[in-house]
Amino acid sequence: MIELRDLTKTFQTEGGPVRVLKGISLTVQKSEVFGVIGRSGAGKSTLVRCINLLERPTSGQVIVAGQEITALRGRALRQARHSIGMIFQHFNLLSSRTALENVALALELAGRSRRAARAAAAPLLELVGLADKRGRYPAELSGGEKQRVGIARALASEPAVLLCDEATSALDPETTQSILALLRDINRKLGLTVVLITHEMQVIKEICDRVAVLEHGEIAEMGPVFDVFTAPTAEVTRRFVRDLVDRELPANLVARLNARPELGGNPVLRIVFRGPSAHSPVVAEVVRQFGILLNILQATVDYIQGAPYGNVIVEAIGGEQDVARAIDFIRGKDLKVEVLGHVAGDARAVA
Repeated sequence: MIELRDLTKTFQTEGGPVRVLKGISLTVQKSEVFGVIGRSGAGKSTLVRCINLLERPTSGQVIVAGQEITALRGRALRQARHSIGMIFQHFNLLSSRTALENVALALELAGRSRRAARAAAAPLLELVGLADKRGRYPAELSGGEKQRVGIARALASEPAVLLCDEATSALDPETTQSILALLRDINRKLGLTVVLITHEMQVIKEICDRVAVLEHGEIAEMGPVFDVFTAPTAEVTRRFVRDLVDRELPANLVARLNARPELGGNPVLRIVFRGPSAHSPVVAEVVRQFGILLNILQATVDYIQGAPYGNVIVEAIGGEQDVARAIDFIRGKDLKVEVLGHVAGDARAVA
């Protein structure tokens, strides 16, 4: 549905040219929810604005539904934009128009009569759950309700693509969840292709199928959300996902960890359960088969794209050879095992 080929964007500033995008190439499939994440200044908002040419790229191609948008200008470009809806962080509603009139405005600008535009806007407000707020002005709506109006307005032209530029950044966590659920519902009902720009990894985790991680105007990493979350390769990605899926060790445990085993010291292991292997009762099997104890110091289990992902920190108490055999056994179950260090004595005090 969307293809970006070697996209670059350079802004001219008083201090000289600044390259914001540096050869971005990616493909978004039809009906996919594709996330783009990056820190402030990474170029993500510029990228999404280049897709509908609110910002014209310095070089490269933007192809939407088989049509090269970057080759169009004037009326032809305006016509092509009808297939690309967009919602914004700060809603951009007209304060003098009601919810219904804000949605109808997009249709009026496209040439429909005022009556026809309002008739077409009403079902869209119902779709986003605001049928009872059609006569309210923006000042009378909550932040989540304003964003729902923005979504309805973006859908008015029956687009094939919906661009979301930090659409939940101005909302509280509970409202963010409701807006993400609405976007996913619309994606499934209408088969809409969604490109979602955010700086929040939790948003990517909740709704996206694939994600591209931007850093300094370049793609640092890209792939299915489950793979990127559970096996990140770029340092910027690891920083993004660390708080969500790889909790930091307790400070008092870190203070006791030694890189080398001390006399009588026990290894501390991180066992990562990923995908189908997450259902395996490995801890129980290890205790039974190898006669060692696994003292659980920390454990988290989450679901990403419907697939389980677990992260368990244990102190392995037993003979050195038995522990080594147990580690080999766990790895044979297609699980990841990492020796974080060793602690002298019983680490249960830090659990």
